[in-house]
Amino acid sequence: MTSIGIYTLANDKVYDQLVALLNSIEVNVSPDIPICVIPYDDKLDLVKQEIQSRKNVTIFDNYEALQRWDDFVNQVWDAHPRARESKLQRPGWYKGFVHRKMAAFDGEFEKFVFYDADSLAMKNLNDVFAKLNSYELVFDDWEHVKPQRITDLNLEHIASVKKCTEDKLRSRIHCNSFVGSHQYLFGISELNDFKKRLFEQQEIEWIKSKFWWASSALFNYMTLDDKYSMFNYTQSANSQDRTGNCANADKFVNINNVLYNQDGLKPIYRLHYMSYSSVDFARLCQGEDVNICYKNEFLHYRFLKQPELKPLELKPPGVWSKTQRFFKKAVNKTKRTIT
Repeated sequence: MTSIGIYTLANDKVYDQLVALLNSIEVNVSPDIPICVIPYDDKLDLVKQEIQSRKNVTIFDNYEALQRWDDFVNQVWDAHPRARESKLQRPGWYKGFVHRKMAAFDGEFEKFVFYDADSLAMKNLNDVFAKLNSYELVFDDWEHVKPQRITDLNLEHIASVKKCTEDKLRSRIHCNSFVGSHQYLFGISELNDFKKRLFEQQEIEWIKSKFWWASSALFNYMTLDDKYSMFNYTQSANSQDRTGNCANADKFVNINNVLYNQDGLKPIYRLHYMSYSSVDFARLCQGEDVNICYKNEFLHYRFLKQPELKPLELKPPGVWSKTQRFFKKAVNKTKRTIT
C-alpha cells in the first residue's frame, strides 16, 4: 500500500496522449510520484513497452476490481429505460470501458489523483493532497455552471424528490476528468446500496436519458449525497484557485511550456484536451497540421524524451488524404446504419 499516487486510464489507442501526460507529470508534478495506468482494455502492447523505461509507472492489475466495476456499470445501464430501445439509438461507446477509471478506488494508493489521459499536468499536487486531509473528493472543473439542458442529472426532478434547491445540487455537480480521492471510498456494500436505490427506488430516473451511458453521469449520481465531503477549486473562496482547464474553451499564457490562466496568470492544474480524438493526436505527432488548440504544448511534452522524433514542421493534409478520410467516414456511417 502506498500513501499517495496518480492514476490514468489508457490503452494503445491513446499512446501519444499517455506519453505526453507522463512526461508532463515528471516535469511539473514530480519525477518520483507513483503512477498507475488503469487498462481501458487488453490492447496494451505500446503502453507496456513505454512504462518499462519508467521506474515509477505500473499497470493496474487488480482484475477482480475491474470486473466488479464492469458488472456494476453494465447492470445499471441495462436497467435504464433507454436500454430497451433499438441498438441504433445507442451511442457507439455503449458498454465501453471509460468507467474503469473508478477502479482507482480499489487501487494501492491511499490518496490519489486521477487524470484523463488526454491531459497535460501543469502544476504540483501538494495542495490537492493537503485538501484530501479534510475532504473525501476534490475536483477542478466548471460542470456546476452548465445550463440545465446539458447537465448529466435531472436537477429539477431530484430537487423535487429531495426537497432541496437546485443550487444546492449544482454545488455538487462535477466532471470526472480530474479527481482527487481516497482508497475504498466506494466498496462492495456502497455499490450494492446504489443498485438497490437505482433499481428499487427508481433513482435511475435521476440520470437524464440522453446521458444514461456516461460514466460522469453515474459518478455524479454516486457523489450527490452530502455524506461525501467535497471540494471544487472552481468554487473556492480564493480567486487564485478558480481557473480554466479546457484546451478548446479557455485562454492560457505559456511561460516555459507551463500554462497559466490568462486572467491574472493563475497557475492551472492541468490542460484537458477534451473533444479531440486520439486519431487527431496521432496525425499531429506524424507532422500533420491538425486543428488542435495548444498543439505546440502537446508536441513539446509528447517528444520531451525523443526530440529527434518531433516533427520539424506541420503540414496540412493533402487532397488524397482528405478524400480517403471522407470516403472512410461515409462507409463507416453506412455500416452503422445497416447494422
